[in-house]
Amino acid sequence: MAEAERIIGTPDSAGADETAASDGTAAPEERPKGRRRIVALFVVAVLAYLLDLGSKMLVVAKLEGHEPIELIGDLLRLDAIRNPGAAFGMGEAFTIIFTCIAATVIVVIIRLARKLYSLPWAIALGLLLGGALGNLTDRIFRSPGVFEGAVVDFIAPAHFAVFNLADSAIVCGGILIVLLSFRGLDPDGTVHKD
Repeated sequence: MAEAERIIGTPDSAGADETAASDGTAAPEERPKGRRRIVALFVVAVLAYLLDLGSKMLVVAKLEGHEPIELIGDLLRLDAIRNPGAAFGMGEAFTIIFTCIAATVIVVIIRLARKLYSLPWAIALGLLLGGALGNLTDRIFRSPGVFEGAVVDFIAPAHFAVFNLADSAIVCGGILIVLLSFRGLDPDGTVHKD
């Protein structure tokens, strides 16, 4: 069991190596693993953020104020709208609250990154972080004002709400977190069976 934990890189084996090292430093192979997971989290977050930001800039420049573009007949089109509320346009009066929630999510993810030893969790949290940053950027910098800005949405499937790439990243990250939780994989790399 200890050998499997050493190979997987769980914190339990890191703790054993740290105890063995009298100077209090972690074993050389454990520390870079944790750093790699943090780097993966931030790379995924930056990619998600830049894709969202670039797509919104393009939509505002080329699509806003124009007729929607049909991609797949009536099933999928691009239609630029400004959404002051949350998902599905709900809660338009609570824009400041959504801004605070997004900022809180960002802070929690950054704090959790220090204890991150799981690549799948790094990807999931990176998607959440990038998506939250994308929508938070809109809330801070878009009209009607700071912390009250409307989010640019443009992906319009038939019979569904209009959304953007940040929303997609958040949903994909959330689904991945649920799947990881059902599999018993924790962010610190430990696996539990409940």
